[in-house]
Amino acid sequence: MATSEQLHAAVAAIEDPLLDRTLGELDAVAAEVRRGSAQVTLRLPVPGYPAESELRAAAAQAARDLGVADVTVDVAVMSDEQRRAAVSHLQQERSGESQSGQDPDIPFNRIDSDTKVVAIASGKGGVGKSSIATNLACALAQQGYRVGIMDADIWGYSIPRMMGVEGKPVAFDDLVMPLRAHGCKVISIGFFVDSERPVIWRGPMLHRALQQFLADVHWGELDFLLCDLPPGTGDIAISLAQMLPSADMLVATTPQPASQRVALRAGQTTAQTGMKVAGVIENMSVFVAPDTGTEYAIFGSGGGKLLADELDTNLLGQIPIDQRLREGADDGRPLVLGDPDAPASKILGDIASQVAQRKGTLVGKSLPLQQM
Repeated sequence: MATSEQLHAAVAAIEDPLLDRTLGELDAVAAEVRRGSAQVTLRLPVPGYPAESELRAAAAQAARDLGVADVTVDVAVMSDEQRRAAVSHLQQERSGESQSGQDPDIPFNRIDSDTKVVAIASGKGGVGKSSIATNLACALAQQGYRVGIMDADIWGYSIPRMMGVEGKPVAFDDLVMPLRAHGCKVISIGFFVDSERPVIWRGPMLHRALQQFLADVHWGELDFLLCDLPPGTGDIAISLAQMLPSADMLVATTPQPASQRVALRAGQTTAQTGMKVAGVIENMSVFVAPDTGTEYAIFGSGGGKLLADELDTNLLGQIPIDQRLREGADDGRPLVLGDPDAPASKILGDIASQVAQRKGTLVGKSLPLQQM
């Protein structure tokens, strides 16, 4: 029979998925084994903590793995002192001077940051950019990476629905916890506003919203942060490029010449912002007739390859028209999860693998040099 010490050690090793720290590091565990029964108490930062059910299940499983079948898991709220100690530890890791030397500090800009930031852009709306972003995020998570997705399309936010997540992020002691879906951390203005009312903001408010998403949200340790940009080259794209100059950009287009020409302008903005175009993705490439397998180029052909050539980058993939891609977006279950064997899913998975290959390079990353 397991001892209380063994149970405590097993539960203490569980990682809080929002804070990226073990429960032991957060001093959030009390555990006891008595007469063949296990009693576990988890001390969480706030009532209604988003990861509560996940942590409860993990603690119960840890006890069962030790051979204790009768397990009770209770939840308590951290004392003010315990919460301050946990938050202080996290804030110390987040603090420090940003590369630009300006506040607020954006952790992704630090030279020691291990996060690859990838912005998904398009010249015009309706090319499936957000569907691509959500599917790439889920595909990367499936491949074992720690992934965050930031909905930077403040006016036309759609990531919450496409990822199947709703609710309001929890905030405590100046930390905002992103919501989670399909193994990804998610933040969107849609979590903070009335979904029935339009967001009518101008440049300064948009700029501040992006700053808060990047600097005030506790993203934790990420391998990738995907940013779903609004179409075009407006205020948000400019602000994001200023805040994350070392980010990569993926440009989404359709084969249609009109779409390709507009997307070219979106990609060319990187020459003025410091971002690098990491590749082009052609969506709605062909329609494959389900009865005959015949391919029909409904929106023309060659637009993605031409755009990649003009931007001096690679065409990462051509995604065929698939009704399930749209259905997955509406249902909150991206196609790479709902039907991983679909041709479009396999292409999106391959694109995610190509994106992953760029991780870890310092090419294009600004060094924190001081002007003399």
